[in-house]
Amino acid sequence: MLYLVAVIIVLFDQITKYIVEKQMYLGESIPVIDNFLMITSHRNRGAAWGMLEGQFLLFYIVTVIVVVGLIYYVKKNNIDDRFTLITVGLLIGGALGNFIDRVIRKEVVDFIDVLIFSYDFPVFNIADSSLFIGVVLLVIQTIREEQLGEKA
Repeated sequence: MLYLVAVIIVLFDQITKYIVEKQMYLGESIPVIDNFLMITSHRNRGAAWGMLEGQFLLFYIVTVIVVVGLIYYVKKNNIDDRFTLITVGLLIGGALGNFIDRVIRKEVVDFIDVLIFSYDFPVFNIADSSLFIGVVLLVIQTIREEQLGEKA
């Protein structure tokens, strides 16, 4: 389950990035939902919001450590809980999706552009979304486990 989720995320991420890269010029924006959602061809050489721009070696090292650490955690603890495997799969898929961009393109292709109450949120991609959802699910799981532990 973990690897299936990760592979699906990486494939979906890379296919969507390829389409944006080949079909749109840099900076082009296509409205999907007026005043809320656009597909905008954008590139990022850093992390979220462009932080640590150009620090590729750092990103390579951190990504490898995170991915290996997550796989080790699952294997060492014999985790077979579907929720946890999906969560870890989302995290690994997201990490690898942007890792592939950094290795091959030397920049990350972003294209999901959301406007929230007149705030133009930084442009992101499927890998970023997967990482965010994975972290949210991890927090939910941790809270759930703490609540179950208090009841025991």
